[in-house]
Amino acid sequence: MGGAISLLAVNFIIAQIFVAAFLMIAARSRLGRPAVWCAAGFGVASLSAIFEAVLPFTPVPMLFAVGAFASVLAGFSLLRFGLGLFYGVPARPSQLAAFFIGSVVIDLLIYDFPRGTLQHAFFYQMPFFLIQAWSASVIIRSGRRSYADRILFWLLTLSAFYFLVKIYAAIAAGSGATAADYLQSPFALISQALGAVLIVGAGVAMLGVMIKDLVDEARASSEIDVLSGLCNRRGFAGRVAPFLRDLNDRDPGALILADIDRFKLVNDAYGHHTGDEVIRAFSRVLADLMPSRAVAGRIGGEEFAIFIPSVGLADARVIANGMRAALASKRIDGLPGVAVTASFGVSAAAAGESLDAAMRRADEALYVAKAAGRNRVECAEPPIRVVVSADSHRSGRH
Repeated sequence: MGGAISLLAVNFIIAQIFVAAFLMIAARSRLGRPAVWCAAGFGVASLSAIFEAVLPFTPVPMLFAVGAFASVLAGFSLLRFGLGLFYGVPARPSQLAAFFIGSVVIDLLIYDFPRGTLQHAFFYQMPFFLIQAWSASVIIRSGRRSYADRILFWLLTLSAFYFLVKIYAAIAAGSGATAADYLQSPFALISQALGAVLIVGAGVAMLGVMIKDLVDEARASSEIDVLSGLCNRRGFAGRVAPFLRDLNDRDPGALILADIDRFKLVNDAYGHHTGDEVIRAFSRVLADLMPSRAVAGRIGGEEFAIFIPSVGLADARVIANGMRAALASKRIDGLPGVAVTASFGVSAAAAGESLDAAMRRADEALYVAKAAGRNRVECAEPPIRVVVSADSHRSGRH
């Protein structure tokens, strides 16, 4: 019994550590609700350790045996609810309540069944299998496929099948003639030891997916320009990089640089608040007119960049002209009767070319547009590609 009691204590302490960890996440992030429900899940499930430790010494073992069953199942149900909130696949409280009450009623009905039989073990373990499988299905239904999500899915799936294995383990190892004898049975050591491993694994995985979500959100927010709502320079470069790696001759890309004309005069004449409104208005124009896969960023004070994958130079010029015309016709708060215009430079992005190289050519075209009177679109010459033939290689060796 001493070994089983020790494992109960370990499981209880581990659960409290996870309770504290989830409460810290709830207090310091937007994941308050799902983290609180997960903390409640671990806290309620840990009560089973107290029920099971008291079980051999109480004159009412049925109360504590059912309490141990109910606390674990209630904890798992709360975790299911919290994971549903986190993954956007919520469970209806009425469904969880009906499942929980029905399972507890079944546990009461089988309490006097002979222990160590298939009938008793099946009806006792099946609710735990179902709730863990239900939790694992949340990840599949959410459509999220990061490594952290997959690890959590497999741990929850493993936990579900662990309860199926416990049906046969209870019969093979023996779970005691009565509920009070449970802690003295070989099955108790196996159950508590494996349970501790799964508690740690599932708890760490749940914390991992939440922390990863917060880190990704922080990284994304650090790459967004607050005024325009578009990417900042670092965010733009980071999001365009994967497109550049995939470029080839059949799947080109185009880069557009845009600069608001005489923006300093707007700031000087109408104030910085109006200048901010101009930035916001132009940002909305870009976001509304760029193709769905395009990436837009504010890379300077009044300078913007748009990368459009799978588009050639001619089509990119048409898109840029649409943006130019839309801004010129837009009326902006604080500028009554004043039209704001922008100049555009467009360059094709070649396979193997760096973003800096494409931006230099687009910047040259933008300079030409400015010099030619502003409020216009100019295109850069396509990048020069030097193709060395096999014959030239052979002639070079002679």
